[in-house]
Amino acid sequence: MTHDVWLLAGAAIVIAAIVSVRVAHFSGLPSLLIFLGFGLVLGDFGLGLSFAYPMLAQQIGLTALALILAEGGLSTTWSHVRKSVPMALIMALVGVTVSIVVVALAVQGILGLDVNTALLLGAVLASTDAAAVFSVLRRLPLPPRLAGILEAESGFNDAPTVIAVTLLSTAARQAPDVGTFLFETGLELVIGAAIGLAVGPAGTYALRRIALPASGLYPLAVLALTFVSYGGAVLLHGSGFLAVYLTALILGNSRLPHRAATRGFAEGAAWLAQIGLFVMLGMMASHEEMPSAVVPGLITGTILVLLARPLSVLVSSAFAWALRLGWVNWRDQAFLSWAGLRGAIPIVLATIPWAAGVEGSKDIFNQVFVIVIVFTLVQGPTLPFVARVLGVTAPGEAQDLSVESAPLEELKADLLQVKVPPGSRLHGVEIFELRLPSDAQVTLIVRDGKSFVPGSSTRIRSDDQLLIVSTAACRDQVERRLRAVSRSGKLAGWYGERGLE
Repeated sequence: MTHDVWLLAGAAIVIAAIVSVRVAHFSGLPSLLIFLGFGLVLGDFGLGLSFAYPMLAQQIGLTALALILAEGGLSTTWSHVRKSVPMALIMALVGVTVSIVVVALAVQGILGLDVNTALLLGAVLASTDAAAVFSVLRRLPLPPRLAGILEAESGFNDAPTVIAVTLLSTAARQAPDVGTFLFETGLELVIGAAIGLAVGPAGTYALRRIALPASGLYPLAVLALTFVSYGGAVLLHGSGFLAVYLTALILGNSRLPHRAATRGFAEGAAWLAQIGLFVMLGMMASHEEMPSAVVPGLITGTILVLLARPLSVLVSSAFAWALRLGWVNWRDQAFLSWAGLRGAIPIVLATIPWAAGVEGSKDIFNQVFVIVIVFTLVQGPTLPFVARVLGVTAPGEAQDLSVESAPLEELKADLLQVKVPPGSRLHGVEIFELRLPSDAQVTLIVRDGKSFVPGSSTRIRSDDQLLIVSTAACRDQVERRLRAVSRSGKLAGWYGERGLE
């Protein structure tokens, strides 16, 4: 197909995927399943446009995951997850280790895999997926600590699993030396954390003090900083995923200019990354090889969901209790076990050994693909039911507010910002003397770097910044009135930019 046809097809897929998000929202399914379905239809299972380039898929996948993690960090409220971080870190380290070992031991005996292949399969499946977890859990009224554990864990556990899969893929055919493995893993995590904790505050400091000429540059700058963190950590042989998540977490919880717009831009970019990533992964599935992976995949997935994940949660809880961080009760443990959703991350991780030419890696990819589809279909829609049965829901818990910046299209209103220049006749005018239409209101004044809500008798001064909320229908009238008063004072007529009747 020509370039234009590819462009048209890509745009059509994105539009169809966006429409399908609404279907996924009401069904309770993570959107990734529908996006994967598009890939399957385009690939060997439909139109035959297969994508059999594991090295390219690995690079695209890791970049897309970095962007998805950046959005996750930017949209995570630190005050909500702060108390849950210690437990989440334990689950991301101790829990991941337990999951790898349990899956490896079980599949080695049941499926007859060699040690390295069994460890690789366990490592690929050890990470929960941030996109899948966020899309499902943020619609559930869960207690802050429980929701925070799941949310923070899905952000933190990508780093150790990527390191584990990479090291196992480059190891010799025999099992790698445990001491060397643990040392290299720890070193990469330390380097990644150091980079993230350095770039985040430095970027915050710079963005607060550098006035960019256009508001649209701030979201670009924030995302660029997260990728500076990712690239810097990778160049220093550290964990890029941990670096990008920590940087985004710091930037997202700092008082940056146009913060709401930045989050909205990052969310849109992450959705685009998810759509492209899942469609690409769906196109990599082979209709000839996939059937043979169904039975091994179901066996491995059952081991993962019913044995490895619960044991990892139990051991992590015991570890937290030993460190005097508190005990997680059995109801929360059961929900944490069932809510360990897998998504794009395990499938992307499966491309690493495939690209490295590891023997049996294509079988791992096929099994992981089956596991993600089947068990996401089982776990995703049932999470609300399981939460109610276990009694872990908090119906009275306040949900996150969605705060958008102007313009306020859904409310058919605009937010106007007015700078009072020197010499303006607005100086000395009281708010009520502006005689704005009834559908407009001065809601905030910024003066000498401080903001306050004005009263009807508040006098406007030169260099003030006024924030005015107005309905879209009377916006032009408001602007004409402000220009008139600015030129001719409070006695200016309603219309005419020169303040004349």
